[in-house]
Amino acid sequence: MAFKMRQSKFRHVYAQPLKKDQCYDNIRISKSSLDSKFCSVNPKFVAIITEAAGGGAFLVLPLSKTGRVERDHPMVTGHTGAVLDIKWCPHNDNVIASCGEDTTVKVWQIPDEVLTSNLTEPVADLMGHQRRVHYIEWHPSALNLVLSAGADHKLLLWNVGTCEALVEVDLPDLCLSMSFNYDGTKYVTTCKDKKMRIFETRTGTMLGEGKPHEGSKPAQAVYLRDEKVFTTGFSKMSERQYALWDTKDLSEPMNIEVIDTSNGVIFPFYDEDTNMVWLCGKGDSIIRFYEVTDEAPFVHYLNLYQTKESQRGIGMMPKRGLNVNTCEITRFYKLLNNGLCEVLPMFVPRKSELFQDDLYPDTPGDTPACTAAEFMAGAKSEPILISLKDGYTGSKKDQLSAVRKSNVLDTPNKLATRKSNVLDTPSKAASRPVHHDPPASATSNGAAEAPAQVQAPAPPQAPAGPALPADFDPQALQDDIRKLKLIVKAHERRIKSLEEKLVQLEANTSEEDDGEQA
Repeated sequence: MAFKMRQSKFRHVYAQPLKKDQCYDNIRISKSSLDSKFCSVNPKFVAIITEAAGGGAFLVLPLSKTGRVERDHPMVTGHTGAVLDIKWCPHNDNVIASCGEDTTVKVWQIPDEVLTSNLTEPVADLMGHQRRVHYIEWHPSALNLVLSAGADHKLLLWNVGTCEALVEVDLPDLCLSMSFNYDGTKYVTTCKDKKMRIFETRTGTMLGEGKPHEGSKPAQAVYLRDEKVFTTGFSKMSERQYALWDTKDLSEPMNIEVIDTSNGVIFPFYDEDTNMVWLCGKGDSIIRFYEVTDEAPFVHYLNLYQTKESQRGIGMMPKRGLNVNTCEITRFYKLLNNGLCEVLPMFVPRKSELFQDDLYPDTPGDTPACTAAEFMAGAKSEPILISLKDGYTGSKKDQLSAVRKSNVLDTPNKLATRKSNVLDTPSKAASRPVHHDPPASATSNGAAEAPAQVQAPAPPQAPAGPALPADFDPQALQDDIRKLKLIVKAHERRIKSLEEKLVQLEANTSEEDDGEQA
């Protein structure tokens, strides 16, 4: 019986890397050992985490500024510790979020023109984690929602507009990856304890749990359409694997396959319009691509692209930034060890120069479906789709503004060092009541006459002391004191919980000793 090859319009996808002068060269790429992509791109800019002394920094370049990057090129340098992850906002191409070892998440407004000096002041400073923040992820359809994961084993859902944490989720171990589903109502995480968990976004409730891969090395997960999750990881024999899961039943995978025996972590990139998954391994020189369908075995191997240089990091261009006239279906920005950011477009071979409807269905645009408050109140969050037939023209966006609100997750050292933000609300000192002296009538000889009504006795004078600063705000001081009290209470509850666990552990140990003696 003759073998029939499966038909696919993506079987002959090919890559055509740009010349060196059309790429970005001489970049001091971060040497961090964290399993991060170190690169993020959108239709306007490419951002790359760089190596910096005395703090953290990342480089932001307009897509048109190709070629050699000067060593003293201005960067975004507001972090006091190394930057670990960066992500562009899907609804505003001038807004980027970053996180790092200084335990903060910062949101930046990037001007359209090239930076002329280092950018040091973020528009939003999100402080709630107790230890370094490893990963961040923007909500796909709700405006100004960011999910962050830290080394304190916590996930925090932030409202960037108010700088407050809306939902807090405690994990049993370190988070290794996270991904929202299509409308952002759920997200999936992988942890160091080898477990994959699915959470409800608005409440933080865990909806399911499974073990995607047996190996101890880091696993990655990405949410697909139709309630499926694609994971990459390692077997007990340290073989690299991928697996496809139905979120309704995480006990058994729909399909699991061995890729090879290399040891680099594989990052999955998903194109929801074409249902293609691209696998890019850290330290690899190969990019593999697969197509996910409803036919068994569900994940179909298509092809691979291989170069001589291994990749240190990688970023994927959103569909809005592709050239539809040349049938470009994706574009990667590969960070190489020699300081080069290589631009790697992928094409589907087509003879016709007309717009290809099957390659470019309507895709999520840069208009949010709802605000953060509307989403948390239960509003529908299906992304608003746009057509790429006439090319993408970004809508004009207002500058991001954030208003700092009191947050019970602030830490004492952060409260003490928090700087005033130009986007904060006016000082409450402006609303203090102003006391006026009562008018006094004068007699003909200049002596002041007593008023007709009896006046209340003057309040006692406060003892002389050091003068308060002109901008002193007692209300802000009371807010800080209240936050500190809440933090102290949280620590007391934590101490009590640990003491109870210690007592229980001692009791169990005592019972085991008694049993052995008997």
